[in-house]
Amino acid sequence: MIGIIDYGMGNLYSVSKALERLNYEYFISDNPEKLTEAKGLILPGVGSFKDAMHILNKTGLAHFIRTAAEEGKPLLGICLGMQLLFEESEENGLTKGLGLLKGRVVRFPGVTPNGETYKVPHMGWNRLMFHHPSPLLNDVEEGYVYFVHSYYVKTDAQEVVLASSSYDVDVPAVVGEKNVFGTQFHPEKSSKIGMNILQNYANIVEGTVSE
Repeated sequence: MIGIIDYGMGNLYSVSKALERLNYEYFISDNPEKLTEAKGLILPGVGSFKDAMHILNKTGLAHFIRTAAEEGKPLLGICLGMQLLFEESEENGLTKGLGLLKGRVVRFPGVTPNGETYKVPHMGWNRLMFHHPSPLLNDVEEGYVYFVHSYYVKTDAQEVVLASSSYDVDVPAVVGEKNVFGTQFHPEKSSKIGMNILQNYANIVEGTVSE
């Protein structure tokens, strides 16, 4: 069973409906004690990194998530939830993240090196390009997934970038290290590719694939 972490800034409806389509059991909770009952966790997120971390720290969920991940419980961050897995963000002033993965969240420049401007946020369908094998990407074909974000992850730890997209800069789109995973795009809104990724995550949670 997957526990969806409710801290007031996640699209809980679309994630839960996607799990229902997979016939996978889940529950939604903001209670760390209840969430310990889950075999795996999903951290969704929409909005400001700074606001999200304030809530997670204030409620004790940040400590719970770090501890659960360090103890080996599978964790999947989605959109802002993926960004929160990293060390820090420049959004609305420098803010420390969960620190489970190495990297910093920065804003799209909105201008190319030759001075041409482009639209921020990065919104709509963009192509995945795979870099490293992962159980999260088992039997997933390269294709288009759905993004909505104004900030992206910059990291020197390229081994954690399982797949990327290009939006003037290279955008880490799927990340993973050991039991910690994330997608910058919304898998629950990304048709067959997204559903395959969610199914793979459910398989990881159930231990039916090796990590």
